[in-house]
Amino acid sequence: MSNSQREPTILRFATYLSPSLYGVYEFICKYVGEKTGHDTQLKVGHSLDEFANGQAHIGFVCGLPYYLAARNDDPPAELLAAPVLYPKRYQGKPCYFSDIVVRRDSPCVCFNDLEGCTWGYNEHTSHSGWNIVCYSLLKRGKTLDYFGHLVKTGSHLQSLEMVLQGDIDAASIDSHVLDILRVRYPNLDRQLRIIDTLGPSSIPPVVVSKDVSPELKQELRHVVMGMHKDPRAAKALGQGLIAKFVPVTDDHYRPIHDMFRLVKGWVANIPEKEASIW
Repeated sequence: MSNSQREPTILRFATYLSPSLYGVYEFICKYVGEKTGHDTQLKVGHSLDEFANGQAHIGFVCGLPYYLAARNDDPPAELLAAPVLYPKRYQGKPCYFSDIVVRRDSPCVCFNDLEGCTWGYNEHTSHSGWNIVCYSLLKRGKTLDYFGHLVKTGSHLQSLEMVLQGDIDAASIDSHVLDILRVRYPNLDRQLRIIDTLGPSSIPPVVVSKDVSPELKQELRHVVMGMHKDPRAAKALGQGLIAKFVPVTDDHYRPIHDMFRLVKGWVANIPEKEASIW
């Protein structure tokens, strides 16, 4: 084992995803620690550079930033596994959708009704909130001018809140996040409507630092992908609508990057006032 691949004393987990899933990730963190005999910590991550400098060993990340980092000569992390979600629309595959939501009293009934609206997006590094929306506009022969006004919200949860408050007309929300919130808050369906769905897309994966030893990586994969067989762990995963974790490869995330390449070129060729959002 090289010096760069010594087993860490503490396994540091980081989540780069919605706080609505934090409790589930916290259980996974503790469960992995129990099964591998390691102390563990979970924090909110801010940059994938944290995998290169030892601040994170295992992470829950968005597929687009992961794939962009994976294409570097010296990527900081590699795939460990990806979740498969319970609801039937996921068809037992490691995928998710981007749900276009509006207020229940909105006159909009489909994506084509959103021309001139105030559109909210969480951040431009988000596939579900930005990348696939731009791709959809591109495929429809539209530009960002299709929306009357763009508002950066900072998160899916804030996008939802701003739709509910009437501060924005519509937004694209990670379906995993939205499905969880609809279970937790049944009244949400009386306040919001899904008027269109984009996808499916490759679901945000679990990644592991390149500096973790091959032996520990193998053990981590075994533990994570076996959680659904343990009734206690399966119940905790179910709180996040996760049925199980399965193996995935970089090829699984290539379609997200293909969309990104097209969108990036498309944004570069639209008016400067629109491109500045990128």
